[in-house]
Amino acid sequence: MDLFWRKGFHATSLKDLETALSMKPGSIYAAFTSKEALFQETLHRYFEAEQRRVRALAEQASSPLEGLVAHVRHAGRCSDTGRACMLVKTVLELSAEQSTAGAEARRYLDALRDEFRDLFVAAVAAGEIAGHDPDRMARLYQTKLIALKIEVQRGLGAVELQVLADDMAEEIAGLREAAASTTRDAASAIPSR
Repeated sequence: MDLFWRKGFHATSLKDLETALSMKPGSIYAAFTSKEALFQETLHRYFEAEQRRVRALAEQASSPLEGLVAHVRHAGRCSDTGRACMLVKTVLELSAEQSTAGAEARRYLDALRDEFRDLFVAAVAAGEIAGHDPDRMARLYQTKLIALKIEVQRGLGAVELQVLADDMAEEIAGLREAAASTTRDAASAIPSR
C-alpha cells in the first residue's frame, strides 16, 4: 500500500512490487492475478482504515459534531506521510481512463462522504445544528478535507497544516453556535403573555 500510495498506480513497476513484497513476478501474479488487482486490494485496505478512523473518532467524541471536529483536527496532524489521500490521488491519476481501480476509489470516497452525512444527520437530530442539509454539508466537509490533504502533498509545513485544520474545525464547531443563536432568536420572538 505504501508503495502504491507514494508512487501511484502507473509509476509503480513490477520490479518495485517484487522488491517491496520480496516476491518474484510469477508469485505476485499467482497471489493477486494482476497489478491492478493488487492495487485494488491496497485501495480497499486504505478505505477500511479511513472508515474505521472516522467511526472511532465519532464514537470517542461527546457528540456527532464533535466527532467531525475531531476528524478534521486529526487530518491536520497526520502530515508525516507528506502525501495526499490515496483515494484522491487514485481518482486524479486514473480519471482519464476507464479502470476498475479508479471507479472503486470514487466509490470509496462516496462511502466516506456517506459516513460524514450520517454524522451531520445525527448532529441535526441531536439539535447541534439546524437549517443545514446533511448531504450538502457532507459534500462541503469532504471537499475541504480533500483540499487539506492536497496541501499535504504540496508540502505545506506541519504547523501551517495544523493551523489550517484547526480553522476548519472551528468552522464546523461554529455550526453549533449558529444553531444556538437561531434557537435563542426564535425563542425571543415569541410574545410573552
